[in-house]
Amino acid sequence: MTHTPTDQPTRRASGAVVPVLAFAGIVVAVMQTLLVPVIKDLPQLLDTAPANATWVLTSTLLSGAVATPIMGRLGDLYGKRRMLILSLAVMVVGALVSALTSDLLTMIAGRTLQGFAMGAIPLGIGLMRDMLPREKLGSAMALMSSSIGVGGGLALPLAALIAQHADWHALFYGAAGIGALAIVLTLLVVPESPARAEGTFDVLGAIGLSAGLVLFLLPITKGSDWGWSSGTTLGLFAASAVVLLLWGVMELRVKAPLVDLRTTARPAVLFTNLASIMVGVSFYVVSLVLPQLLQLPKATGYGLGQSMVVAGLLVAPLGLTMMVTAPVYARLSAKYGPKFTLILGMLIIAIGYGAGLGLMSAAWQSLVIAVVLGAGIGLAYSSLPALIVGAVPASETGAANGLNTLMRSIGTSVSSAVIGMVLANTANNVAVPTMHGFRVSFLIATGAVAVGLLMALFLPKPNRAPQLRASSEEDAVIERADEVLRGFRGRVLDAAGTPVPRAKVTLIDRRGRQAGATLSGDDGTYVLTVPSQGAYVLAARATGHGPLASSATHAGDDRAIDLDLALPGETVTA
Repeated sequence: MTHTPTDQPTRRASGAVVPVLAFAGIVVAVMQTLLVPVIKDLPQLLDTAPANATWVLTSTLLSGAVATPIMGRLGDLYGKRRMLILSLAVMVVGALVSALTSDLLTMIAGRTLQGFAMGAIPLGIGLMRDMLPREKLGSAMALMSSSIGVGGGLALPLAALIAQHADWHALFYGAAGIGALAIVLTLLVVPESPARAEGTFDVLGAIGLSAGLVLFLLPITKGSDWGWSSGTTLGLFAASAVVLLLWGVMELRVKAPLVDLRTTARPAVLFTNLASIMVGVSFYVVSLVLPQLLQLPKATGYGLGQSMVVAGLLVAPLGLTMMVTAPVYARLSAKYGPKFTLILGMLIIAIGYGAGLGLMSAAWQSLVIAVVLGAGIGLAYSSLPALIVGAVPASETGAANGLNTLMRSIGTSVSSAVIGMVLANTANNVAVPTMHGFRVSFLIATGAVAVGLLMALFLPKPNRAPQLRASSEEDAVIERADEVLRGFRGRVLDAAGTPVPRAKVTLIDRRGRQAGATLSGDDGTYVLTVPSQGAYVLAARATGHGPLASSATHAGDDRAIDLDLALPGETVTA
């Protein structure tokens, strides 16, 4: 039998798919920290005021936040590989635009295009779910999810080395080069997933969400410059609340929404997203504090006096440890579940920041902090896509993971704004950050992790999710066989009783939404699992046959319901 359900791998992928997708994730994550080594020099390099120069960073953040859920939904509808390549191509164009200019507005335009690539990470996770066998899926998604931190961590020393020994525009040429390499590797290695969501793209929903996000993130990223109590800041926050509220009402009424808010409101999805914000906050604190502490001159009494490159190398283990953590996560999650690994990861983060309060007096201590935090953040980041994928239909994987990635981006945005404000308000008379400011920043990160832990404790007990829990091929086979016992099974036949191969069978819930889909095997057999008990409609369609819809009800237990689907005898135009 060769059926192709949307919640199982649809085709065998080569062993190079995972590293290629992870490389693409690392490439787009590099865009977030590419300019960190030259932040303080941007006003001079672009011949503009410091307040204007910050738009070079803000524009990337805003476009990434907007693009992430939109590209995830487009991938579900039109092909995840196709949208992944488009994301990388836009990034390459943006990098080349920035490489060829020193004009502020043109630079901002290029950086905006670079931010659109952030949608590649949820697209990569969706491709992995569609293609990989279950015993490999957990560690693969963990690596893809962690690529955000890996790319950011590895970019710091490399960008510092380039900025210190070459023209700063070389940073963008390098980004365009690795982006082009990622496109070529994706074209050569990664197959397209045939899994598709039904419906059309919600254009109004995309416009509403984009407007709401921009109105919300703008005052967060620029609040320190504008003043947190200024009319502009408060007005934008109020406007974002109104726009997002109206957007939510509209999404609940749309048949094929950009974001399924009913699915998002499920406890497993809601508390995972809330925890994601807190993990994002904690991740960005170390990226903001340690490089500054390491590069401050020893004459301050607490600075560690390291060069830009050495500081980057000492922080780089943050990303490397996150990468190494992926296989460790797979083993722990296979035994205890992703909820356990999320909680464990956040506990390790809390320990890292707590210990870091007393480990700021030597360069080697920064290395210890980076390794411990990398392990904790790696476990936490790795758990998030597993929790999301286990709670949503396969047809919504891209959009759901896009929203989760957005939550992490919101966390890093909040972290950047809050920590920037703390360091500025605690700086000495010559605007140099103080040790008190660094320690307060670490305490804020610890508090964010504590809130995240509370959110994680509210996550429901994990249900049976074989694709995320299998630790061996044998376990996967057993769990696949067990899954067959829950849901609907049968054969697709024509009017003469002959099996119909490769007929599409779709499971539709009482709200008219797709709850599952598969293709019948060579002998006409199909298997569809049910997400919950209730009434469903099974719709069947095949080339050369008229469509068929049949009602059925499942009690939600481990009993399979046999239901043969007989297609009409008349032929139709394909």
